[in-house]
Amino acid sequence: MNIKEASARTGVPAATIRYYEKEGLIPSIDRSAAGVREIDDRIIRRINFAKQMRSAGMSIEALQRYIHLFDAQENNLTEQRALLAEQVGIMEEKRDDLQAAIDHLHWKLDHFDDHMVATEEELRNLEKQHLDDLGD
Repeated sequence: MNIKEASARTGVPAATIRYYEKEGLIPSIDRSAAGVREIDDRIIRRINFAKQMRSAGMSIEALQRYIHLFDAQENNLTEQRALLAEQVGIMEEKRDDLQAAIDHLHWKLDHFDDHMVATEEELRNLEKQHLDDLGD
């Protein structure tokens, strides 16, 4: 199948498939004599794998390392497992940071009248004072 068909089948834009190939996230795609990419089920599986790992939050660099380990001749299961564990830690840290931001916004919302209104008034006064000082 060509890249357009592969894109429709995987839900990955053609430009992203080309990028995945360029970055080594999928193997080099065979081409016809006319230079058209000929994508088979092996490549479709690798596109889907890369898509799933990216959706799971894995960076391009980490995915490149994982693919390199996977494609190597030697057994790298320990390193692959360690890389996945590292990625879980990174995603958990991002989740915790996001949760802290959500909690902070909930606090701001819960204390809107007694905190936000007063804080905004203070900021307005500081801005007015700044503009007055510039006018002097």
